[in-house]
Amino acid sequence: MNAYRMKPLAFPWPPLIYGAALAAAFLLQAHFPLSAAETNVWIARTAGGILILAAVVLDVWAMRTLLDCRTTILPNRCSTYLVTSGPYRFTRNPIYLGYTLATAGIGLAVLNPWCLVTAMLAAALTSIVAVKREELHLLSRFGIDFERYCNGTTRWI
Repeated sequence: MNAYRMKPLAFPWPPLIYGAALAAAFLLQAHFPLSAAETNVWIARTAGGILILAAVVLDVWAMRTLLDCRTTILPNRCSTYLVTSGPYRFTRNPIYLGYTLATAGIGLAVLNPWCLVTAMLAAALTSIVAVKREELHLLSRFGIDFERYCNGTTRWI
């Protein structure tokens, strides 16, 4: 059996990565404050709220789709089914996209520009640490079906 078939990740890194991104953003804002000059506070907070709401809806929809297909939600568990329905029709990583949107939305809502920077860094790090490995796992489990899915669906958006 191929090693990638056993587990995609040894530890569920993405939630930790995004939690660290938020913590880093708040620490950076405390020590190196950035101000959004000439920013309308209500527009920024409304946009942040919309991003957070979109992130929650996307994450819940993605998790519900995984549960309906009777496969795991956890990134460190072996997939039993290739999910291509629900939000997975539009993006291969809707949960990670939701985390990214939530991190950026929190930054807008609390007027912390560092959250936007750390959200992008977290997305890049998640791609390196988790997404690549998960895709190898799915390729080894589902072969040509996963390749077809990748050809028709973008990784992020």
